[in-house]
Amino acid sequence: MPERVESYDPEGVDYGWVMQMTFVVTIFLGAPVVTVLSLFTTLDTWFARAEFAVRVGAVIWLLTSVVLYVYAVRETDATREADTAGETDTDRETDAAREADATREADDEGT
Repeated sequence: MPERVESYDPEGVDYGWVMQMTFVVTIFLGAPVVTVLSLFTTLDTWFARAEFAVRVGAVIWLLTSVVLYVYAVRETDATREADTAGETDTDRETDAAREADATREADDEGT
């Protein structure tokens, strides 16, 4: 039996997270919005009710997915910038340590 993969590190936007969050947020926010909007609309048949729910739900789904995608892109960019800044600081520290070692070696040879 293959080993279970417990985590992964996507490069760029994690589309799985975007899809899952779109589903969850749309259900939690979309159902109450559709309910409230349906109170002000005359829906005589079950077909009209279903059609209304699908049309309003589609708009909510689209808006939710776009907002979450933009959020994910910004978070990914912010994470990359933080990682890049961290590497730069580490590189600077490494260079400073090398210079200090070279200075110590030169001092040891001179004494």
